[in-house]
Amino acid sequence: MHRRAIAVQVYSRADGLFEVEAELQDSKTRDIPLAGGIRRAGEPVHDMLLWLVVDRHLDILAASSSTRWMPYPGQCDQHGDAYRQLVGLNLMTGFRAAVKQRLAGVKGCTHLTELCQHLPTAVIQAFAGVVLDVREGAEDGTPPFQIDRCHALRSDGAVVQTHYPRWYRGAAVTPPAAGNGNLS
Repeated sequence: MHRRAIAVQVYSRADGLFEVEAELQDSKTRDIPLAGGIRRAGEPVHDMLLWLVVDRHLDILAASSSTRWMPYPGQCDQHGDAYRQLVGLNLMTGFRAAVKQRLAGVKGCTHLTELCQHLPTAVIQAFAGVVLDVREGAEDGTPPFQIDRCHALRSDGAVVQTHYPRWYRGAAVTPPAAGNGNLS
């Protein structure tokens, strides 16, 4: 009945920065009436693009958006430069909450604002092993960023014990409560 496709591509630039292109596209398997006329099966109902420039620290230096297909032409594409409000945010530090604060509801486009939620993990995937050291961690002794960021990569788990033994912390041991031990 409905197809939503989300694609995020990250490109390395010659100046040491990175371009992020994120696209959201919705289509239907049947013809549907919209304000702009009949949208044929397979044609996009929504086709929207977010574009960012980020640095190695995941700071957003530039941002813009484009709405190419929409259900309400002349309205859906009138959010202007709202997504320039992403400039100055960091993809790893409070990004999702800041996006909601700045662009939720009538401040932006529902679909583009939702698309923003995919950006942190997609950029991290692009940076892993290239910009971010995912094996040894930082020189200051900080473990690789992915440790303790998901269930599989918890510092007391089997994956870390096997693949990142330096950062394995073992299962937490709870000391017995005072007075419950047998001292005889």
